[in-house]
Amino acid sequence: MENFEFCSPTKIYFGKDKENTVGEIIKSYSFKKVLFHYGKSSIFKTGLYEKVVNSLNENNIQFIELGGVEANPDITLVRKGVEICKNEGIDFILAVGGGSVLDSSKSIASGTYYEGNPLDFNMKKAIPKKALPVGSILTIAAAGSELSTSCVISDRSIQFKKGFNSQLNRPLFVIENPELTNTLPFYQVGCGIVDIIAHTLERYFNKSQEIEFADYIAEGLLKSVIDSSEVILKDPYNYDARATLMLASSFSHNGLTNIGKEGKMPVHQLEHEVSALKDHVAHGAGLAVLIPSWMEKVWEKDKEKFKKFALNVMRVTNYEDDEDLIIKGIYRLQDLFVRLDMPTKLSEFGIDEEDIEVMANRLTNNGTVVYDCSFPMDKKLVLDIYYHCL
Repeated sequence: MENFEFCSPTKIYFGKDKENTVGEIIKSYSFKKVLFHYGKSSIFKTGLYEKVVNSLNENNIQFIELGGVEANPDITLVRKGVEICKNEGIDFILAVGGGSVLDSSKSIASGTYYEGNPLDFNMKKAIPKKALPVGSILTIAAAGSELSTSCVISDRSIQFKKGFNSQLNRPLFVIENPELTNTLPFYQVGCGIVDIIAHTLERYFNKSQEIEFADYIAEGLLKSVIDSSEVILKDPYNYDARATLMLASSFSHNGLTNIGKEGKMPVHQLEHEVSALKDHVAHGAGLAVLIPSWMEKVWEKDKEKFKKFALNVMRVTNYEDDEDLIIKGIYRLQDLFVRLDMPTKLSEFGIDEEDIEVMANRLTNNGTVVYDCSFPMDKKLVLDIYYHCL
């Protein structure tokens, strides 16, 4: 086990109707003026907008609204948020939505104390030194941004999408009511489940010792998500299953499942190039296509770990040999994605061979960079993975 420092300071307010206490929570921190940041129409259709506004007003919290966050949040809206925060003396950002709203809020938070382009942090041109505090009301179990250090932002004008990590990105608190996910389209629920699995699975396959504390946590989290997914497929509004998924979303991406080991995420790097090129692609949908392909191309580099995954997570019991065991584990995972109505090919996103070359060149800087992880990805491996799922 490697040396590490771990801190997950975000306070979780969990349970039914907890969103009604948001004004009281913000007031307890003595914040004076809030940027209320959210997505598009869903917050109005579900009645959540009215609940938030009423709670803020009841607690005499001043606020300015900024809606319009889209999937794969763009830097254009971030810049608008930064301008509002600077001009209006905002001292707190309330993100109401999923990972996209949270990432946009985090970017605004760090950009408020930076004179340059907030995208500089994602381009690794600068490191944030200070950020506004962020709190959230979570509406989808997916990205885990509510507890994570990550902030992923796009610039559609240059087809760019990258994340950066900073302890300043960790939100102050999150309100989690699983019932708020009941109104989501099933496709979004499926995308969220895949994202949770990806955050955990990619960390799991980072280098580890034979006995690794984080691996046992990861296996348990993955099994709980898979079991809850099976319940959701039969009983879509099952509260306990949705509650498990929401908690799993948070703890899959706060660093707990790679504590004491590396936390590299190669499939996420592959997917970021897909949704940077085709911004209509939902992150989870892209991951669902790429995860099985990545696994099939790298399993021979760590047979023992892939055997453990097949046995302990996918619970394969009938197999002929090690290779059959591993392949059956991969196929069981892919079958779950299919039953969650996820795509299986990059071509379903409108991607062709020319696009694959573009994505591979961007990820590897025209073949000059190897992504450093347990199974290092050079341009050849990147191309193999992309072509395998075309």
